[in-house]
Amino acid sequence: MNELLGMRFLRLLSETSQEVTNEEMQNAYEEFLEYIENVSNGTDYSVIYRTLTATRIEIASLRATPLYGQGEKCA
Repeated sequence: MNELLGMRFLRLLSETSQEVTNEEMQNAYEEFLEYIENVSNGTDYSVIYRTLTATRIEIASLRATPLYGQGEKCA
């Protein structure tokens, strides 16, 4: 689980930096997909389920968190 939260893809999504290149994001996404694929190939279905559920929750929380000063109107 800690491996998942430490993945570069999730870190890049949660950072507010504007200096992420498309290539860097693509590489991080490919590493993330490879990790998920490796987890999914396991035989312990409870581990697979927990990992994929944690992934879904982590991505949903990133999606729900507004990025400071990006795309919102000033009052």
